[in-house]
Amino acid sequence: MPVKIACLAALAALAVPAGLAAQNPAAAPAPTAASASRWNIDPGHSGVNFRVRHLGISWVNGAFRQWTAELSYDANTPEASSVTARIQTASLDTQNERRDNDIKSANYLAADSFPEITFASRRVERVGPTRLRITGDLTIRGTARPVVLDTEIGGIVTTARGRRVAFTATTTITRQDFGITLNRFMEGAQIVGDDVRITIDIEATAPPASP
Repeated sequence: MPVKIACLAALAALAVPAGLAAQNPAAAPAPTAASASRWNIDPGHSGVNFRVRHLGISWVNGAFRQWTAELSYDANTPEASSVTARIQTASLDTQNERRDNDIKSANYLAADSFPEITFASRRVERVGPTRLRITGDLTIRGTARPVVLDTEIGGIVTTARGRRVAFTATTTITRQDFGITLNRFMEGAQIVGDDVRITIDIEATAPPASP
């Protein structure tokens, strides 16, 4: 997921649908994020990663090494969940210092002017036994756009040190939507692709559930 980039990601790359209440005005109000449990991100088992096409034929892979996230999650009521993330733009790493400096420059992410990439969820929907759709606002270079994270729930385990939960969230954004419009070509081929694929892997911990 910082992506970008989180993720990428992002590791971003994770409040409450009103659909059921709208269909049945007499129904109980939808749960809120306050009713979900707070989980602590385990940075050693989490990451925000991204990839973008190079010359239209191969991939450049990268990650953001410095980021934080706040996660609330209830397996019984995932609609009450929420997530926010703050990614340090300058922590971008593609294993190539020259390329990293170019991406962090004003040509692309403008890390000096926009030191953070942020994500804040607005709605979480259950779309399957182990799948969620997380809708939220992603802000890059000061421009906020709605994005949807297709999220797989890895599961929850209980250990002597507490509970652990895991998620993998993916999305694809178009860089021009965030003001990153520079296009360079080499012999007619676009050097940097338009679409950026983001994958955010999260493992988080919580104290053991009360008996």
